[in-house]
Amino acid sequence: MTDNVHGQSMNIKRSIDEAYSIAERDGFALLDTDIDENRLKKTLDDDSCGAFVCFEGRVRNHNNASNVNRLTYYGYEDLAINQGRAIIKEAKQRFEITHAIAIHRIGALEIGDVAIWVGVVSSHRYPAFDACRWILDTIKADIPVWKQEYYQDDSSKWLSNNG
Repeated sequence: MTDNVHGQSMNIKRSIDEAYSIAERDGFALLDTDIDENRLKKTLDDDSCGAFVCFEGRVRNHNNASNVNRLTYYGYEDLAINQGRAIIKEAKQRFEITHAIAIHRIGALEIGDVAIWVGVVSSHRYPAFDACRWILDTIKADIPVWKQEYYQDDSSKWLSNNG
């Protein structure tokens, strides 16, 4: 039973195109394959916006004093999409931005893989920078995604998404 539960939380139940459509429409989705940054950038292209800010969070080879070999992200897709939609909506209310999109990967990731991508467009740079950071920090604090890090000694540890 546990393997079935974990397996379901490592894969999205929607098609990849449907996940991108949800992200484009609502601002957030989970994805279990490589994130297509160019596709997301095209979605945010807006002639009224002078600022485009994005953040790519990549898997690094260490955490604190431990050497990391790889990690796995697990997520609760439906709840994540609902919470992500609310985060993007709040960002649009807090900051003078035109649109924002964020996608978080789930599943097995290797060192260097993009784990999260956030993009924001606005008329001016300051709201775009501020909103991008706020969206990232809020996603990492509030979205139901957890990670399991695997270390050189074959041990592993479960961490919150902020860990």
